[in-house]
Amino acid sequence: MTPGRPVRVAVIGCGAIGSLYAAHLARARGVEVWVVDPWAEHMGAIATAGLRVTGLADFTVAVQARTDGRDLPACDFGLVATKALHTRAAVAGARAALGDAAVVSLQNGLGNEEVIAELVPRVIRGSIITAGAIVAPGVVRYDAPGDSWFGPFEPRPAPLREVARLAALITEGGLVTHALPDARGPQWAKVVFNSATSPLSALTGLPVGRVCTDAGLRRQVDALIAEALAVCDKAGIALTRDPRESVAEAIAEAYDHKPSMLQDVLARRETEIDALNGGIAAEGRRAGVPTPLHDCMVALVKGLASSWSP
Repeated sequence: MTPGRPVRVAVIGCGAIGSLYAAHLARARGVEVWVVDPWAEHMGAIATAGLRVTGLADFTVAVQARTDGRDLPACDFGLVATKALHTRAAVAGARAALGDAAVVSLQNGLGNEEVIAELVPRVIRGSIITAGAIVAPGVVRYDAPGDSWFGPFEPRPAPLREVARLAALITEGGLVTHALPDARGPQWAKVVFNSATSPLSALTGLPVGRVCTDAGLRRQVDALIAEALAVCDKAGIALTRDPRESVAEAIAEAYDHKPSMLQDVLARRETEIDALNGGIAAEGRRAGVPTPLHDCMVALVKGLASSWSP
């Protein structure tokens, strides 16, 4: 961080999550936020009228918006909030601005940090449960609160002091964020739950609550969780929360929620199945744990996607 200027943060990918974190960070003292996204209408609205948050909060902040990562200035921190399949291209496009930045992934699934680490020097492992939706260009609805957990990414870590500094700024802006020496536990807790529910939702068209309460589908949810927990046990990953607690919470609080994988299928977009079930299966191969159920989810969701692909 350069003395005499604000802490400069780049948010790469300005969908719902990127917009929520950008807006809250812009409320922290001494922080200058830049967002980049190819959606020109969204970026134009932010540049003209600011970034507005509705729903659980109601405020508007000034944020610098660009459609090309090459137009970003040198930054102290980077937040990557793109879909997993766009990680490499998005970070590469902003590489000059992130050359001396500590960069955290706010994305779903596994493997994003590995890609980021190929392009920038210091990487932070991130896990979030905040949720929202873009309701109009320049406007993001804040739907569900939730803590965030950051920690150094082991193969190419940002120092814990940088992790703590970024976590403190986000917390000051209104999204509680914890700095941990090892953030694999919360990341995997989220991945295990998502990988047990999202593909079944995508394949059936049912929201997460119905997936978790249908007797036949619930057996598959529980089996996918058990298979993933076996991988965690062998890999030495201690979850910070039992994914079955997340299932109960989803039934009670998010019964009609359509997970992003179902939204992708409905819009006939490429899904993040490789970063979710595919990530668990890859870790299973490294640890020597078979993952036939997660392999099956990958094959089925990809098969579904092939029905609309050229």
